[in-house]
Amino acid sequence: MFEDFKLTEVAVGGGSIRLRHRGDGPPLVLLHGNPQSHVMWHLVAPVLAARFHVICPDLRGYGGSFKPPPSADHAAYAKRAMARDVVEVMEDFGYPRFMLAGHDRGARVAHRLALDHPEAVERVALLDIIPTLEHFERTDMSFAMGYYHWFFFAQPHPIPETLIDATPEAWLGFMTGRGPTTFFAPAAYAEYLAAARDPAAIAGMCEDYRAAATIDLVHDRASRAAGEKIACPLLALWGGRWRLQQWYDVLGIWRGYAAAEVEGGAIDAGHYLAEEAPDAVLDWFERFFG
Repeated sequence: MFEDFKLTEVAVGGGSIRLRHRGDGPPLVLLHGNPQSHVMWHLVAPVLAARFHVICPDLRGYGGSFKPPPSADHAAYAKRAMARDVVEVMEDFGYPRFMLAGHDRGARVAHRLALDHPEAVERVALLDIIPTLEHFERTDMSFAMGYYHWFFFAQPHPIPETLIDATPEAWLGFMTGRGPTTFFAPAAYAEYLAAARDPAAIAGMCEDYRAAATIDLVHDRASRAAGEKIACPLLALWGGRWRLQQWYDVLGIWRGYAAAEVEGGAIDAGHYLAEEAPDAVLDWFERFFG
């Protein structure tokens, strides 16, 4: 995977970010979801690298990046802090402005980055999410049951960590609803499993969700009160066989959070778009970013 990509680390405030990058074109950052790492882009990034300088970091708390310990205010895992890591990485590469795509948790970081650093983001693609604030404020029985892990991971430290650390292999299987013999490439699944076996990575993941249920909502409500919206063109994609399409008008919701054009649609896939349907993701990306 990632043939001819360079694997490196970039120092940011508080630690270092592991990433892979390749290409000589305009800069394009790809942010991963949970319970994954940058490896989730292995079918997409090499194709894009023919036209872009593709940079695939691990978010703090995930993969090979630094993992701040749990804290009472969860501020180390606020999407604001995670977004700042990405900006610092891109400054290290000499890019004050770049294009950005994120899936799942990475899309939530990308959303906050576009709000906090509008001058830095030229275009943004958000995969299989609606805004965190919308999820929580619209919570009903369907969401609580379907996204039960949001509420489980957000329980106080170390309750979810203790239970996950006891059976990481079983947890990863339940979490993804998949296994290494299905659409996940064996090497990718092995990376996800290695993280599941790392107590520091599990603590980081849980802190990410605790922040989403606390400090991130404070930031999101402040942005809404201030009238802050995504200023650049926005692409929203989601899995047509996953829950968002059943529950929400995805494009309609994002148009309420954006000041510029919003486009996108469903892809014939479940939640893991880039690994289930890479050709469809590439088709959208190449038209939107190109």
